[in-house]
Amino acid sequence: MTSAEAGTLRRLAPPARRFLAHRKGVLVRLALWSLAESGQAFLVGHAVARSVDEGFLAGDPRRGLLWLGIALVAVLSGARVVRGVFAQLAGVTEPLRDGLVRRAVDRSMAGAARGGPGGTDRAAVSRLTNQVEIARDSFAGLVLTLRSFVFTAAGALLGLLSLHPALLVVVLPPLAAGLALFLVTLRPMAAAQRRALAADEALGDHAARARAALRDLAACGTGPGVERSGADLVADAAAAARTLAGWAAVRTAALGVAGHLPVLALLVAVEWLRGHGVSVGALLGAFTYLVQSLLPALHTLMTALGAAGSRLLVVLDRILGPEPEPEPEPEPDPGSGSGSRSGSRSSIASAPRAAAFTVDTAAVPALELRAVTLSYGVRAEPVLDALDLCVAPGEHLAVVGPSGIGKSTLTRLVAGTLAPSRGEVRVAGRPVTARPAAELAALRVLVPQDAYVFSGTVGDNLAYLRTDVSRAELDAAVGAFGLGPLVERLGGLDATVRPAELSPGERQLVALVRAYLSPAPLLLLDEATCHLDPASEARAEEALVGRAGTLVVVAHRLSSAVRADRTLVLDGVRAQCGTHAELLGRSPLYRDLTGHWKS
Repeated sequence: MTSAEAGTLRRLAPPARRFLAHRKGVLVRLALWSLAESGQAFLVGHAVARSVDEGFLAGDPRRGLLWLGIALVAVLSGARVVRGVFAQLAGVTEPLRDGLVRRAVDRSMAGAARGGPGGTDRAAVSRLTNQVEIARDSFAGLVLTLRSFVFTAAGALLGLLSLHPALLVVVLPPLAAGLALFLVTLRPMAAAQRRALAADEALGDHAARARAALRDLAACGTGPGVERSGADLVADAAAAARTLAGWAAVRTAALGVAGHLPVLALLVAVEWLRGHGVSVGALLGAFTYLVQSLLPALHTLMTALGAAGSRLLVVLDRILGPEPEPEPEPEPDPGSGSGSRSGSRSSIASAPRAAAFTVDTAAVPALELRAVTLSYGVRAEPVLDALDLCVAPGEHLAVVGPSGIGKSTLTRLVAGTLAPSRGEVRVAGRPVTARPAAELAALRVLVPQDAYVFSGTVGDNLAYLRTDVSRAELDAAVGAFGLGPLVERLGGLDATVRPAELSPGERQLVALVRAYLSPAPLLLLDEATCHLDPASEARAEEALVGRAGTLVVVAHRLSSAVRADRTLVLDGVRAQCGTHAELLGRSPLYRDLTGHWKS
């Protein structure tokens, strides 16, 4: 036994003693029913031996049948004994389950109350459902099998001794050898069970964190990395399961040794036993004790001890073990000037560092589409058909058109999250299709209509795409977007944000400041100001235009198109691009839109 396992046993011993001490009545009744089982085991083998020696071989078949009738009554009484045992078993197992559920809930609630960077205890789901049920079933199995083995073995061994002491000399050594071989597998099997449960919890935690950060993963292009991490965790869980299955196979081999060697030894030693005065009836009684009582009880015990025992020890350690220490807050980077914001960000959805990929945008167009066509199917009408577009560095372009015409599709193509059917999309002179996520993050930032705000500090949310931003730059950005009242209401940049408490417009302002602080040269706003009032929208667009870089806005109001340097009109037939005045003169669709837009 390892030191960790020994420590687990020492830690679990006091609560186990207290638990059993409060249920003495149930344990006494369980022992009384088990004594009946012990008497049953003794009577079956003894009656078979007497029926042969004193009945059939002695020429008295009626006496032989009488002893067999006694054996039959003993066997049939087993059903009543089992019923009584199970009736008492519920008085032990159900209180254990209830106590473990309370402990798992209390532990999870205490962890949530402490808070910290770890957030909620996602492994509590596994403890509260799967592990509690494993503990209850394993404990019930152990109680049944340990009780049955002790009392059945006592009755069978007493019966062998009553038939002839030489029988014990033959039977006990192979039984002990098989049991010893089995005990060798207990420690590695417990370790394998522990690794399997840890792998299960890690996979569940990863899935929960990935599910909560899906929007973040898609926006930052970190989905493939998270997918690879998930695949690694699945592989670890599969490897742990294979290891556990391997030790289970070894345990099965040990069961075979313990279950067959005693019978073979008894057969081999028949001549020797007969020479020491063992009668034919005693030999048959000994085989009956082995086959009907002792070996089945031993087999059940070894199965339960090898599987249920190791599972119970590991699960109780995880449920009743000491509370995990909260992870310490990472030390702030003295050179970042941003306090502790960068330390509390979850690694699963971290944005790729834009500094790892630099772009020279001075000599090439900021955005270029070359005969881009996009169809959602071989026979489907194209959403965009041979679209050509060139946007200069620093230009402000608005995109307008009816609902469903392809405006969001265009932003996804430019962002590199959607590949064109034909043609090429270039940002800063570089093709975006199939480009690595880190390079895409350095080229552009896409802000969708439904802005994403995560549970973290205000500063974490604002500096998410630029971890080296200074406090002065944060304050300036907050002021430029009029976010000061919201930050003050929340408690400052270091206060925790609860996304559900923010309005859609407030979440959009947070996302816009985040994009504003990003070092990427191209900003894509897909109706990212639709929840803002006209004044807030104008202020936000003015701040974004003043930022170094290029701005492409899917317009929500006419005022956005008027403020832009140029406007791209998507009409499903042919796209037109020009200034507000130019489009009023040559685009019927644009004129129609301006008559229905909110100003």
